[in-house]
Amino acid sequence: MTHTPTTAARRVRRSAAADADRKNAAAALQRALDRRDNGGSTGH
Repeated sequence: MTHTPTTAARRVRRSAAADADRKNAAAALQRALDRRDNGGSTGH
């Protein structure tokens, strides 16, 4: 077997972290777009 349980676990952790980073980036982008659309004065 070339795939050991440790490498499989590492791969899962890495993909989960990347998925969280993608969600955080998408949320930050959405907040930036909302601020721009609101003109910045009424943005949260």
